[in-house]
Amino acid sequence: MRVTCDTSTSTPDSTCFLKPADSTDTSYTPAGSAGSVKLPVAVVLVWVVTGPIFNFSDTWQLVINTGTTIVTFLMVFLIQNTQNRDTLAIQLKLSELVLAMKGASNEFAAIEDLTDEELEELHDDCRARAELTLSHIEHRRSHSGSRHHRTAAHKAKTHSRHSRHKS
Repeated sequence: MRVTCDTSTSTPDSTCFLKPADSTDTSYTPAGSAGSVKLPVAVVLVWVVTGPIFNFSDTWQLVINTGTTIVTFLMVFLIQNTQNRDTLAIQLKLSELVLAMKGASNEFAAIEDLTDEELEELHDDCRARAELTLSHIEHRRSHSGSRHHRTAAHKAKTHSRHSRHKS
């Protein structure tokens, strides 16, 4: 899928929509499609059918073992490349969102370029801020709970006074 935007209008908000990738699209990868399963299945079927012809020899077994090893080796690099591209695309989208948010800390926009030590320091800072926020929330809850308890006790006391006066 690709995002296509209508930029023919001069307004800052353009209309964007998802468009399926076509076969001329360079980012389209047939290795990840559902139809890509047909080729390895066909290869295995041909290999199985030729088994009796070659008397299930060691060479016959070596052919499939070598072929699967080579394909596995190549697929590791293909998958890693795809994962890297996907991660970069997600990072760019998140960076754009951080930069577009009013009041957001822009230091997070390029966080993937930090060293391990800088990431750890930023993680510790975020954890400390989260713990501080949690303590504020718990403090508010405990005060609102005790205030609610006092109000309920006052209402009960007032209600019992009114009950006594009526009798």
